[in-house]
Amino acid sequence: MRILLINPNTTASVTDLVAGHVRRIAPKATFVPVTGRFGARYIATRAAVAVAGHAALDALAEHVAGCDAVYLACFGDPGLPALQEVSPVPVVGMAEAACRAAAEGGRRFGIVTGGVNWPAMLAEFVMLQGLGAQLAGIRAVAPTGGEIARDPEGSIAQLAAACRACAEEDGAEAVILGGAGLAGLAERVQPQVPCPVICSVEAGTRAVLAAAGRAVRLAARDPVPSIGLAPSLERLLLRPL
Repeated sequence: MRILLINPNTTASVTDLVAGHVRRIAPKATFVPVTGRFGARYIATRAAVAVAGHAALDALAEHVAGCDAVYLACFGDPGLPALQEVSPVPVVGMAEAACRAAAEGGRRFGIVTGGVNWPAMLAEFVMLQGLGAQLAGIRAVAPTGGEIARDPEGSIAQLAAACRACAEEDGAEAVILGGAGLAGLAERVQPQVPCPVICSVEAGTRAVLAAAGRAVRLAARDPVPSIGLAPSLERLLLRPL
């Protein structure tokens, strides 16, 4: 099983962090990690999300050949519908997979992440997934995901406090610790939180393993010529379906 792992952030150390974590979860799968060729070092604004969607498409076009599935390893899933529209193999987004895992059985769930701009963006994302009624709350700590990745020890207390608040004050029955830069921290936080803490990286990994190899049915579309794109992306978008 060969899985393309796209990190549309442009920080290679975050890609390495996620790749190391998913390989421990799924040692029998082959992961092909790719870092965004352009865009934000760590996505934290709407503008950065928009650029990251393009970067993710760019990475898909260049590297999807020979893969059985694609893991969009970025919480917030920038460009996910577009990737699914054009990819010849299944595409799984980290945030979508984590939200669906957290919402299983009708549970109310919360989200904790890094970066003060994310709560509003994630609330919109959850609504679009049809899970708004189960969302208990979203809490963001001040350090961005990239800063947490550089200093995880310095962020554990803040993350644990935010997760506890989701459970005790917001009524969450499960809490997602969301973000590529937070890979592996859920197990560190869990002893301090009175409900399950879900690692978004792990949830996405398990979802993409389940999706790998499934047939995809691409919607019919009229290819439209583009200019200024990478040649591989231009060819992908011109391919008739």
